[in-house]
Amino acid sequence: QVQLVESGGGLVQPGGSLRLSCAASVRDYYTIGWIRQAPGKEREGVVAISSIDDETYYAIPVRGRFTVSRNNATNGIDLQMDKLKPEDTAIYYCAIDSRTGSHRVLIGPFALDLWGKGTLVNVSS
Repeated sequence: QVQLVESGGGLVQPGGSLRLSCAASVRDYYTIGWIRQAPGKEREGVVAISSIDDETYYAIPVRGRFTVSRNNATNGIDLQMDKLKPEDTAIYYCAIDSRTGSHRVLIGPFALDLWGKGTLVNVSS
């Protein structure tokens, strides 16, 4: 099973930036992306990118502020987050479509069903 490890979270002021990284043990997935879970809320999709054709889907709340990119050195992806808002505060999980998980998070045309342990992003003044 693919192992996913996130890094790069932390405390940032509103309007600031953070860059998250995801390392995958192997590049064996259909789709990879990020999901997040804010306190008291369900997990929600942030962005997903297809491994077949690089089709990318951003959730509406992050469009124009977040940018995903592939990191071939880690078999994973990075997430550049700019113009951060307090409502972006959440645990961010790197996730893949493994076609084996029992719980799925939908984002646009994609479904992600396996995720790492997460990294906390706290946007606060």
